[in-house]
Amino acid sequence: MSGVSEHFAIPAWQSASTAQVPPSASTGFAGRGLPDVAAVADGLTGYYQFINGQTITDGGTSAATPLWAALIARANQHLSQATPGARVGYWNPVLYQSIGSAAGVFHDIVTGDNDALGNLNGTDPAAPGCDPCTGWGTPQGTALLAAL
Repeated sequence: MSGVSEHFAIPAWQSASTAQVPPSASTGFAGRGLPDVAAVADGLTGYYQFINGQTITDGGTSAATPLWAALIARANQHLSQATPGARVGYWNPVLYQSIGSAAGVFHDIVTGDNDALGNLNGTDPAAPGCDPCTGWGTPQGTALLAAL
């Protein structure tokens, strides 16, 4: 899903950031913008998987979600080694208010778009900065860890 929610108001951590979430194109409602980040959307250039004896390439949410979970788990491991018990915590305020717009933390995706399938407000083009197609972009793992 991507776009601007027509049901959930924009949260404080998103409205107080440089994300500049626009109102819903269809209703004007100041809603929660999504996605927050991007990863492996294209099934043609995604992950190699071995399923039922066959190798396939796949992407999408089912591939991106475990990637992000693993990345945050590694960040938590690193942070707790430096300071016992330290963790990323609630990710969204950290993302929007601290590191989303920091240089080099994300690879900003500026070309392409989503088709209308699965999007809240139709086709969303990628653009510089946080956008309703790719959020802040894809992670630069080492830079993300350093920013945290």
